Amino acid sequence: MPKGGVNAPVPVAAEATPAVDPRLIVRQEGIKGYLGEFRRRLGSGELGSLPVVLALIVIWAVFGSLDSSFLSAQNLSNLSQQIVGTGMIAIGVVFVLLLGEIDLSVGYVSGLCAALYAVMNVTHGMNEWLALLVAIVGGAVVGLVQGLFFAKVGVPAFVVTLAGNLGWNGAMLQILGTSGTVNLSGNDIVSRLYSTIYGQQIAAYGAAAVGVALFVLASLVDAGRRRRAGVPFRPMADIVVRTVVLAVIAFLAAYTLNQYKGLPLALLIFLIVIVLLDFVLRRTTYGRKVFALGGNIEGARRAGLNVAWIRISVFTICSTMAGVGGLFLAAQIQSASQTSGGGNLLMSAIAAAVIGGTSLFGGRGKTWSALLGALVIGSIQSGMNIQGLSNAIQFMITGAVLLAAVVIDSLARRTQQAAGRA
Repeated sequence: MPKGGVNAPVPVAAEATPAVDPRLIVRQEGIKGYLGEFRRRLGSGELGSLPVVLALIVIWAVFGSLDSSFLSAQNLSNLSQQIVGTGMIAIGVVFVLLLGEIDLSVGYVSGLCAALYAVMNVTHGMNEWLALLVAIVGGAVVGLVQGLFFAKVGVPAFVVTLAGNLGWNGAMLQILGTSGTVNLSGNDIVSRLYSTIYGQQIAAYGAAAVGVALFVLASLVDAGRRRRAGVPFRPMADIVVRTVVLAVIAFLAAYTLNQYKGLPLALLIFLIVIVLLDFVLRRTTYGRKVFALGGNIEGARRAGLNVAWIRISVFTICSTMAGVGGLFLAAQIQSASQTSGGGNLLMSAIAAAVIGGTSLFGGRGKTWSALLGALVIGSIQSGMNIQGLSNAIQFMITGAVLLAAVVIDSLARRTQQAAGRA
């Protein structure tokens, strides 16, 4: 009998300590906690955008030291316009890569949409806005068809889009006809979207201020929502630091653009598209489904997700963005021709997405990868053009950078698996 009689309380084990979210501990420790978390993430292979940011700094430092004109306001402003076409295509590629798939048709889909717009508007006199809509819808239809073959028929995406790479090239040549080239007027809507530059300094600085303000508002709203839900949220100090870093980058970019002509409308549109699609991926149910499908397709299927519909929608988005990118590329050279969508465009778009940090294995990436990757590729090409290097050297160096990005991605994934985080 227990000491003290039958009614004496029986000793019990100490109450279990409730689990604490490690993110709360990190944020409570302040700077020390964040530094420790940063080291832990690096050790477990969670590199994020760090490699591409470091690569971009090295590229700019090297070419800037070889020729000061590389870092001039004129060259950087021109670079910001020139990456838009390829960058738009790369955004769509990011969506497909998140599924762990590939789209080899985006190059000639972009050329097909450019040809549709040019022929409808210039040759047949269709209203420029209607021709623009036809071209973009045409890209969406292409993606829908390819997505149906992949998701419903079961043909591998590699085969479907490889066939599309050939087929849509033929369709583009057929639309262009015997002339082979249709020149844009230079005053049409697509040309204006690409070439318009807001020369007033308030435009660039205003855009930077609006971007920073929206970031702060979104951060505060998200923190408040998480606080009310009783889940970890970013402390005010964290939000302030992130805001300061973003403000420095945004206003430095605005200052640089204002040193030449001003804010290019094409760059502004590019950034708006990135932000909107980033919101779709990170803040909507649809975006979470895309990541879930890319991370574990069997798990997503067992969770009740409509796998076929997600796949079809992703390929539709990819081809739509290819069409948008093709229109900007046509405006850049003021024509749609038999070479539209060819050359190294396909590889540049895929390389931009991968170099920017999107994993080839699916489940990891963001729309900002398209901007970072396009900046890396565009900077390499611009720097080598200034140095007078041949296309052969440019292709070899760009290929080496792409290989390095894939190697880093593979090693990071292997490290994550070893750490039990993949």
